[in-house]
Amino acid sequence: MKAARARNAYTEKASLQHEVRVFLSCTMLYLNNKLRLRLFPDITMSNNVCIRVSLMILSSLFLFAACSHCHNKTILRESRPSRESDFPASFKKNIGQSSQVILVRNMQPPSVSVQVIALERRNGHWKSPFVPMEGVIGRNGFAAPGEKKEGDGRTPSGIFPLGTVFGYEPSFPTMMPYRQVTVDDLWVDDLNAADYNRLVKRGSTRASSFEVMKRDDVLYKYGIVVEYNTHPVIKGYGSAIFLHLWRGKGLPTEGCVALSEDDLIRILRWLNPEARPLVFMGMNATINSIEK
Repeated sequence: MKAARARNAYTEKASLQHEVRVFLSCTMLYLNNKLRLRLFPDITMSNNVCIRVSLMILSSLFLFAACSHCHNKTILRESRPSRESDFPASFKKNIGQSSQVILVRNMQPPSVSVQVIALERRNGHWKSPFVPMEGVIGRNGFAAPGEKKEGDGRTPSGIFPLGTVFGYEPSFPTMMPYRQVTVDDLWVDDLNAADYNRLVKRGSTRASSFEVMKRDDVLYKYGIVVEYNTHPVIKGYGSAIFLHLWRGKGLPTEGCVALSEDDLIRILRWLNPEARPLVFMGMNATINSIEK
């Protein structure tokens, strides 16, 4: 249904732009003839051709400017912050007392590209403080609710609290709890370890498999923990799910949600622990059917 509405909206915009072009073309042709006859009633044939060409060039420039303005207005409308009417039907009844939610939805499965929308509740109404952002998810897309497994390359679907912000620097300008990570900070992904899906210090675990939180690249330069499979921890259901920096546009993760540096910083600065922030993620159809 939403895909059909999107196609109809696109067709309607294209039709409107075509009608504007036709109207402007007819108008400029009419004005060309009127202006030529009024200004140059006694011109020769050769001069007539020159004047016609000059007026046609001016008309074309005017038409191009008008159509460009119309196109730019369309782009601006598409880049606007989301309105409450844009939110999925299950949104309001599934977020409890939270007043900050990050909606992560896959618009064209099985693509790994997702739309990321920050939402905040003010005076009883939900609004987006900035325009929708682009992100990426796991290489195998979203797992259906309850079907995420360790190492499957999928991003879990559902509604999860957002926890501690982490990064390589000693501090970061966020209102959320912050932790600097070092090469001694490990996130355990060993299914058989007692501290599976926990952040531990090197030397304090017997796990045979873990992720070093201070990587050799910048992916974890900034990030925030998604409290997926943390309270309680169920072994094998997946570990180390974060929002973090992406490798690049369109490049998938191992199961996390990743964004550009500018967008991630914007989110981390906006989040407030008093708002009980959540992340609500999955395919559109899944999001609309989720029950808390």
